Amino acid sequence: MEIDHNQLLRFTTAGSVDDGKSTLIGRLLYDSKSIFEDQLEAVASTSQRKGHQGVDLALFTDGLRDEREQGITIDVAYRYFTTPKRKFIIADTPGHIQYTRNMVTGASTANAALILVDARHGVIEQTKRHAFIASLLQIPHLIVCVNKMDLVDHQESHYQEVIRQFEDVSSKLLTKDIRFIPISALNGDNVVHRSTHMPWYQGAPLLHVLEHLHISSDYNKIDARFPVQTVLRPQREGFIDYRGYAGRIASGIFRPGDDVVVLPSGFTSQIKTIEAGATPVAEAFAPMSVAMTLTDDIDVSRGDMIVKNNNQPRATQEFDAMLCWLDSSSARPRAKYSILHGSNAQKAMIKDVVYRIDVNTLNRDEASADLAMNTIARVSIRTTRPLMIDAYRDNRQTGSFVLVDDATHNTVAAGMIL
Repeated sequence: MEIDHNQLLRFTTAGSVDDGKSTLIGRLLYDSKSIFEDQLEAVASTSQRKGHQGVDLALFTDGLRDEREQGITIDVAYRYFTTPKRKFIIADTPGHIQYTRNMVTGASTANAALILVDARHGVIEQTKRHAFIASLLQIPHLIVCVNKMDLVDHQESHYQEVIRQFEDVSSKLLTKDIRFIPISALNGDNVVHRSTHMPWYQGAPLLHVLEHLHISSDYNKIDARFPVQTVLRPQREGFIDYRGYAGRIASGIFRPGDDVVVLPSGFTSQIKTIEAGATPVAEAFAPMSVAMTLTDDIDVSRGDMIVKNNNQPRATQEFDAMLCWLDSSSARPRAKYSILHGSNAQKAMIKDVVYRIDVNTLNRDEASADLAMNTIARVSIRTTRPLMIDAYRDNRQTGSFVLVDDATHNTVAAGMIL
């Protein structure tokens, strides 16, 4: 299969604390020659000062001083690296139970999730929590890395036991593509190069799997959605009457000549031109940022959505969603929040908590309606004006939103529309 050299793969790492997530990313960066010499020298001197033998690979991503001192990851750390086959953005997310909200932040845009499992401990509570969140966020590809194989003498029995334990969990998940790789992040076994210590494993190493992961079909190419971010009126010579609508295509494909409708007004028109920068394009698709012009002068402003006539989202003021509560203070009953959906901002209220999900057992708790930090619940939401929505499973862009507390301006919740 021919891989597009400019194709960008975003992936997130998740797992319990001290499962080796930061070490794995350090190993990927180190073995793929993505570390600058001055970075390497700085980390080598820090490792020496802390009494480590060789280079402590976890320090490449643990940027905060607290993280380096405690030896844990607290905030989401993003790293960019590239190989001849593909570009990558990694989100290293925390493993601690109190930092689950950061896991949601790091995983929300990912194409793939790497879930690390310690070969000695097997699948534990945090592993189940992260697998469930990855499934809830509709991350298409899940790669379970069975780490620290060097501490169990590279025995296949430990690897098979983790697969058996994880399959009990995965039967309740929505993710279709789940793969397993036995690795040792510390020694580099099966990370970038094949391991000589595990001849029983016939699969490809982790980097090869990431380079050849098929992600083109992860984007929704059917439902054409273009949320307008701003209206372009240059007012200069040659562009006196120019009126363009700029934004990032959320999904689908647009071409000049397509019949479109602007929501929520319902005005219809045709696409006159599409430009990426100053270059006209014959077709535009997600996730391109473009400017469109229409044949008719109609009222279009920020927050509106341009869609195809024959394929429109649902315009509604009431909907159900899965909500992950991110704020340290609990939700207030029937309080007003700002809802940000694409480029659209409205006022909204949590009308009802249908049930909460116990992420450890995946059971529903219908008795409690309290939304505290890290809680995941199904809720009913009512907005002051209609939103143009799709189900999150069909469209991750138009099916997601965040709630903002108007008093503190904190982002208090992330939601996935059902």
